[in-house]
Amino acid sequence: MALLDSIVNASFRTEPVGRVVVFSGDRRHRGYLVKSPADELKIRSFLKMFFCAHVSILVLGMLVASGWSHDLVNALGRPALHLPRTTAIFLGIYSVVVGIPYFLLWHSYKKALVTFVSPEDEVLLSARPVRPPYLLVAAGLIILGLATLLVVAVSHKP
Repeated sequence: MALLDSIVNASFRTEPVGRVVVFSGDRRHRGYLVKSPADELKIRSFLKMFFCAHVSILVLGMLVASGWSHDLVNALGRPALHLPRTTAIFLGIYSVVVGIPYFLLWHSYKKALVTFVSPEDEVLLSARPVRPPYLLVAAGLIILGLATLLVVAVSHKP
């Protein structure tokens, strides 16, 4: 839950005019003034639901596409010799399995934004606050770990 809270917290800023929410996918340098703590809790719960659905579609779609493409590639025979074909099959299935639900989620997200804020509450934002690059460091460490595992797996000869 701390990861989800940190993702949602990135959508809120404290500006000189008060507490401001910045929706992802909206125009840059534009935010909306949050009028009350109750409104902020409503927006937070909506954003948590959206980000959970977002991650679920991406992860479950990847698992489904991986399984389906594995079965299809093995049915076509000799998958190790045709890496570009295998990759193309996975990307094709992934784009359909994830693309359609994600498009529908994004469309409903954009429609729901207008229910939480009004155009009169729109404010221009100051410069973006500097955040520590925790996510970038974590992604780099994960990639480094996976590369190390790959090197060990390839270099180990039984």
